[in-house]
Amino acid sequence: MVFLKKAALVGLILATAACTNPDRFGGAGGAGTGAGANGAGSAVAPIAPTGANDPRSPQYFSQTIGDRVLFVVDSSTLTPAGQQTLSGQANWLKTNADYQAIIEGHADEQGTREYNLALGNRRANAVREYLVSQGVPSSRLRVISYGKERPIEVCSSAECYSQNRRAVTVIAAGGLS
Repeated sequence: MVFLKKAALVGLILATAACTNPDRFGGAGGAGTGAGANGAGSAVAPIAPTGANDPRSPQYFSQTIGDRVLFVVDSSTLTPAGQQTLSGQANWLKTNADYQAIIEGHADEQGTREYNLALGNRRANAVREYLVSQGVPSSRLRVISYGKERPIEVCSSAECYSQNRRAVTVIAAGGLS
């Protein structure tokens, strides 16, 4: 019985190895093509960037450009770091005119619901005004405030609160409703 299992396993490994294509990595080991060659005459098509590697994708915007800016306590004034992130966002939005943006304003858990909704609105509008000043058409931007209703960190420490004092730019293809 053990011999039969071992024989079946060896047969499975050999069958799998026989099915693999030794040229699957762009001609490695083939005459004159070189590993990963995509030149004329190569059978391998160039790979288009996708997801976070594609400079036109929303994933690239979020992960490489940065989709959020942080604020100090009780303030809607942009920090220099926030302005740098927003300059990158503005350049991306001007290059990718098919996208609209919703700017979400957020606040930490301190204060009343009404106060934090108003503060989130001021933060979102500060981001919107900065993007417009950098040449992004205002018709492509919309603001919404969530106040303290959508924290990314639930906590009771100053360091943790700082992550919730933010404005997030959410990219959407097509028109805004």
